[in-house]
Amino acid sequence: MGVTETIALSMGAAWASGINLYAAVFVLGFLGSSGQIMLPPELQFLSNPLVLWAAGLMYCVEFFTDKWPGVDNLWDAIHTFVRIPAGALLAANGMAEIGPGAELAGLLLGGGVAAATYATKASGRLVINGSPEPFSNWTVSLGEDVAVFAGLWSALNHPWLFLALLMLFLVLVSWLLPRMVSGIRRGLLWVRQRFASGR
Repeated sequence: MGVTETIALSMGAAWASGINLYAAVFVLGFLGSSGQIMLPPELQFLSNPLVLWAAGLMYCVEFFTDKWPGVDNLWDAIHTFVRIPAGALLAANGMAEIGPGAELAGLLLGGGVAAATYATKASGRLVINGSPEPFSNWTVSLGEDVAVFAGLWSALNHPWLFLALLMLFLVLVSWLLPRMVSGIRRGLLWVRQRFASGR
């Protein structure tokens, strides 16, 4: 695997982790174990059957949890402490074969990318969950799953395209998130009222 491919895989894993860590781990592990891709040495543990079973189980839990407005916000809040560090570690392990400097750069960049993706997902859900009907939440949740699969496929098969789209995504996020503040506040108020009323 060349340097560009390694960087794309590492940043793809970090980016996908911010949306759905378990799907990202399962997809990479499955592709590695089935011989469809050659994972970097420090990521080959993803192909371990125990890792695949754990990631698959947690993906199933998240798939259903993610569809319930309010519950998905609580799930996202808990995963603040899971998705971002895991994304950083996956990126660092992916870059380790290039050298120690690249491994540290992967940790820093991967953490930033995972944080940007996670912030976009979590804040977007807060805004959307204020909607009275459930269908927008289900649609967005399914769209996130598709985005993880499509993003990883792009990172593995078209690394230059993925890296260009990732840069565009980061620019868009830096412009979008500050403009979502009022919607995020309304979403937080909706979640608080929902749990306070016991509904």
